Formats: sequence, structure tokens, C-alpha cells
Amino acid sequence: MIKPLALIIEDDKNLADIFTLSLQAAEFETETIEDGRTALARLAEVTPAVVVLDLNLPHVSGDEILRQIRADERLAETRVMLATANAMLAETLRGESDLVLLKPISPDQLRDLASRLRPPDTVMD
Repeated sequence: MIKPLALIIEDDKNLADIFTLSLQAAEFETETIEDGRTALARLAEVTPAVVVLDLNLPHVSGDEILRQIRADERLAETRVMLATANAMLAETLRGESDLVLLKPISPDQLRDLASRLRPPDTVMD
């Protein structure tokens, strides 16, 4: 079975670990990136099925990364879940994202939501 890639862009190591476990439970291959500059470089190389995106990142903000994802035709099918504690900023970006998750986020909630965002051509065991 080919597992779709979930890119976790989160600078809080503990949250990144929780997100990783939740997405792996939803049958995603995962990769974690801790800063915005590295995230943009990696997004130029891969086409993830899902991106879990923190909005407050070092070097390049999550809202700028979201804009770049949405402007890239190659990433048109990539689903973006915003993960933030900033409800006001999240609300302004709701229309550009597929889901907005307000921290704290339950691992079970993330796993279940991620399962719904799986590409249709992948099969779970």
C-alpha cells in the first residue's frame, strides 16, 4: 500500500510528535519541519497530500506558507489543516484552508480528520 505524505510544519517539538503519531495512525507517511524557510524549500521538492500548518513559525510565517501553497498549481490537490492557538488569525485564513484546528488539538480528533482528507486513490489496511 502506498501511504500519502503528510507534511507537519510545527515548531513545537511536543505538538509535532503528537501530530506525527495521529497522522501515522490515519495511515499517512509523515515528515516534520520546524521552521518556515525549510518548509518552503521542502514544498518545492515534494507534493504532500496533507499539510498540518502552524501559523506562528520562525523565519517564514504559516500564513505566507499557506499563500505559497495555494499559488502553486503543483500543490492544488494538497489539503491544508491550520493548527493554531490564534483564533482571530485562523478565522481570516479559513477560506484558504481545508480545516482550521484550534490548539489544543486532541490526537484522536486530528487522526479522524486526517483520515477524511486521505486522497481517494489510497487504501487503508
